Amino acid sequence: MAGQEPVLKSMCRAITSRAAAAALALVLVGLAACVVPGASRPVTVKIIALNDYHGQLESPGSFAASADAPVSARQPVGGAEFIAAHVARLKATNPNNVVVAAGDLIGATPMISGLFFDEPAVETLNRIGLEFTSVGNHEFDKGQAELLRLQTGGCKPAPGATDGKAIDPNSCRGAVVGTPVPFEGAKFQWLSANVITRSTGMPLLPAYGVKRFAGVPVAFIGMTLRGTQMIVGQAGVAGLEFRDEIQTVNALVPQLRAQGIEAIVVLIHEGGMQSGPNPDINRCQGGLAGSPIAGIVAGFDDAVDLVISGHTHSAYVCTLPNARGRAVPVTSANAFGRLLTDIDLSIDPTTRDVVSVQAANLLVTRDPAVIQPDPIVAGIVAGYRGLVSDQAARVIGTIAADLPTIARDAACNVAAGELVADAQLAAARADVHAHAHIPGGSGGHVHSTPVIAFMNRGGLRGAGLMVSQPGKKDDGTVTYGEIFAMQPFGNNLVTMSLSAQDIKDLLEQQFAGCRGQSPTTTRVLIPSAGFHYRWDGAATCDARISAVTLFIDGRTVSLVDAQGRVLQPDSRYRVTVNNYLADGGDGFSTFLRGRDRSGGPPDVDALANYLAAYRSPNRPYGYVEAGAGTQRQRSDPPRISRAGGSTCPTGALVNP
Repeated sequence: MAGQEPVLKSMCRAITSRAAAAALALVLVGLAACVVPGASRPVTVKIIALNDYHGQLESPGSFAASADAPVSARQPVGGAEFIAAHVARLKATNPNNVVVAAGDLIGATPMISGLFFDEPAVETLNRIGLEFTSVGNHEFDKGQAELLRLQTGGCKPAPGATDGKAIDPNSCRGAVVGTPVPFEGAKFQWLSANVITRSTGMPLLPAYGVKRFAGVPVAFIGMTLRGTQMIVGQAGVAGLEFRDEIQTVNALVPQLRAQGIEAIVVLIHEGGMQSGPNPDINRCQGGLAGSPIAGIVAGFDDAVDLVISGHTHSAYVCTLPNARGRAVPVTSANAFGRLLTDIDLSIDPTTRDVVSVQAANLLVTRDPAVIQPDPIVAGIVAGYRGLVSDQAARVIGTIAADLPTIARDAACNVAAGELVADAQLAAARADVHAHAHIPGGSGGHVHSTPVIAFMNRGGLRGAGLMVSQPGKKDDGTVTYGEIFAMQPFGNNLVTMSLSAQDIKDLLEQQFAGCRGQSPTTTRVLIPSAGFHYRWDGAATCDARISAVTLFIDGRTVSLVDAQGRVLQPDSRYRVTVNNYLADGGDGFSTFLRGRDRSGGPPDVDALANYLAAYRSPNRPYGYVEAGAGTQRQRSDPPRISRAGGSTCPTGALVNP
């Protein structure tokens, strides 16, 4: 009988789409099954899904179901206490329910969670009712030992503690916020089917979880993207192997069926994005064509009934073809708790097979006239808010113009990235340990003082630093909470020596498929002031970079000429980056060539110290006299220039 199930599925399942109530304007994606006379009544299971929570205990702002909604139509969404309330409301409609997630629940978190090692994220998710989640790449930001601590509980040791008794003062704050002490750990289960511990050959965490509904088992397989090792620092993934997603799932299918499990859901931290104008949270414009998740689903065994995805911070409700061409529902709920995906599975209790799926993304609204926040979760959020309020509100400096984290031109210049790179270079220059006597190569010049810093765009979070924020400020002040939100990873600075040839190779490595860079991602590095380079997306790998110059010792030095030739390959320069990049993160393995390394301060401290020079009564950062006592935004020559192009690339297309 089990061997006939794939045939039964292909014969009985016809993919349909139907609209929900017009007032909600939701798209329901269904699988219509054959009606078998005399069959038992189907068991309906409600799955409530989220992804990419990133410790967003507080509201991330306003949102709308459609990207073309006017600002006036957007409404406040999210916040842990309202996520809990919406989950409770959905669970009340069906006792057969489960809450699941698709990874990145921790890491890259705002100060209210990140300062406390993401214990707040776990504590709120426990009370939201989460049961199963895949790991995501950010679950590995601090390494496997820290992930296992968050899973099992216990306080974080103080830095340098060896006796196991000294506790970090920002860990285990339950007595203040109303949670158990020591830290309780996750009451939900992280799943890591394709994350293998090299020393044992076994998954780091369980490959799947099973829950029974009216006696019918449903399996949830959890995975992160195979490329996690490319986007997490090497210290975070040490001792781990990230295996192919398709092979992992397909190998588990026979094991699950041997246990009598026919209903299989995949939770995967990988995704896609809708294409076309103004996508709606419940549409699938473009069918996620060319996306990683579409390619993965296309290889799945026909036994997989539903895929809940994440990673791209996008919203969609799709049906994508699997290895046999059958359309499988694939969902994603944006990020930061803005949305929940409400999914209804209908399961034949006799065959234990899924016979229909309906899914819709719902806004996590915050209108107390419509839904009341969960008081217990609200209390925890308020407790942590109180713990961080004074530090978060401390004014660090002032700015004269907005410094967004998005590119301002096709060459990929980013104002916030320039600020961070300048701050990191200043911190390295102030640190005597970052200065080193570096033996020169044959005929090469040697520079022992840090002269260049690079910042990765992925290390910048949120909108950036703004002069004005409605309801908060309009005077250009920058608080510690704002810079922590923009740089939430807790990285430390590393200074190393690289040759001119290394620097050329590094810049060539920015582009998709070049020098080991991910074939689906282009990552342009933002340099510090005084460093300039030009790139051409129409050229081939190793021929895209030219005109690399560095202002040093009062003069401009050419490292790479206009034809792309490295003029003095053996000349060596001190370069500062965060430890994530230094470890080869974001695919920049060239940094691993760096010699004579020295550690530096935390990146957020470097930024705070740098901006302190721009605190009142000093002039703000970006201030330029424009006559009559007025000011305008700094207009230095762009650090990055580009031949042609219209849009800063981030994906496989290098020359948009």
